[in-house]
Amino acid sequence: MAMNQFMPGLELNRLFYVDVIQPLLAARFPEVVYSAGLIGYGSDVLGYDTDISTDHEWGPRLLIFLGDEEYPALYRGIGDMFSRELPPTFHGYSTNFSEPIEGGAGVRLLEPGKAGQINHHIPVMTVADLLEWELGVRSLDAITARDWLTFPEQKLLEVTAGAVYYDGLGQLEPLRQRLSYYPHDVWVYRLAAQWQRISQEEAFVGRCGDVGDDLGSRIVAARLVRDVMRLCFLLERRYAPYSKWFGTAFSRLTCAGQLGPHLTASLAASSWQEREGHLADAYTAVARLQNALALTDPLDPTPRRYHDRPYRVIHAERFANALAATIQDEELCRTIESAGLVGAVDQFADSTDVLSHAGRSRALGCFLGNERQV
Repeated sequence: MAMNQFMPGLELNRLFYVDVIQPLLAARFPEVVYSAGLIGYGSDVLGYDTDISTDHEWGPRLLIFLGDEEYPALYRGIGDMFSRELPPTFHGYSTNFSEPIEGGAGVRLLEPGKAGQINHHIPVMTVADLLEWELGVRSLDAITARDWLTFPEQKLLEVTAGAVYYDGLGQLEPLRQRLSYYPHDVWVYRLAAQWQRISQEEAFVGRCGDVGDDLGSRIVAARLVRDVMRLCFLLERRYAPYSKWFGTAFSRLTCAGQLGPHLTASLAASSWQEREGHLADAYTAVARLQNALALTDPLDPTPRRYHDRPYRVIHAERFANALAATIQDEELCRTIESAGLVGAVDQFADSTDVLSHAGRSRALGCFLGNERQV
C-alpha cells in the first residue's frame, strides 16, 4: 500500500471528517445530531506521532458521539453504513483495520480493505460511554474532590487533548472545559503531596553515596528528578502524560529551559556530591516558582543541611505543610487527617495496569477515604 508523506493524525483525521465522514452522515443520516473528534488514547491524540506511529492504532479513525436517547436505535446502523461506504483508502492510508492482534491488548493494525467491507475504526458511542471508559464515571454532575484524586493525569489528558471536529450535541466542549484542570483545592492538595514525595527521599542521594552505594544514589536521584518534573507540570497547571511522552511534554513546559539543565546534569553526574548539588539547584528553582504562585506566604528557597547530617536538601515538607494548611475543601481536609498527604492515585501508584484502567484507578480511592482499607 503506497503511503503519502507522513501527516500528523490530528490533521489527517480533520480532513477525514470534513471530506468523508461529514458528507456520509449528512447524506445517509441527515436528521441525526452528533459530535465527532479524535480524543482518547494514542500519540496522535497528544500530537506526538511520527511516521513510526503508523504501525499500530493509527490511521483514518475518530469517534462519533450520539445522544443517549438516539444511541440505541442508531449506533449499529451508522457503524454498518461506514463499513459499506467508506473509501478503502484516504490520503494513501487504508481505512480498514485488522481484528485485535493476539496478545496485543486490543491493538489493531492498518491493513488493505475491500470496498463495501471496511473494518473501520470509528466507534459510535455516547459521551457517558467515553467518561466511563476514561475516568470510571458516567457523569460529572456529582463528582467530588475525592473523585478527582482517582483520575490519573494521563487519563484526564486523554479526554482533554486531541481535537473535537464537530460538537453538534453541545456536550463535548463543555465536558473538556470542565476537565481542563483540577479544581483549586485539588490542585493545591496534589502540589502538597508532590512536595511531600520529594521530602521523603531528598536526603538519600547523599546517604546512599556516603556508604558507597553509587547505584542506589543514582536510582534515588532519578526518582527525585521525575518527582521534580511532575511538580513542574503541577506548577504550570498542565496534565502530565505517561512515561513514553513524559520527557517530551516536559520539554514544552515554560520552566523546562530553566530546570532541564539541572536535572540532566544530576542524572549525568559521576559522584553523589555533584548529583546532590544539581538537585539542590533544581529544588531552589522550583521553590521560587512555587513562591511566585503566591498560594502561601513565601518560603526560603535556599538549600540547607539535613538536620545534623552533611546532605544538601530544601526540606520540601515545609512547602507541603504550608500548602496543605490553605486547603478549605472539607473532604480533602478529612483525607489529610486520615491518610496524610498520600496524594492522588498516580502519586502513590505506579502501575501501568492500574493507571491505564479507570476501574482499577477508581478502586484505589479506598486509600483516600476516612478509613484506609483494601
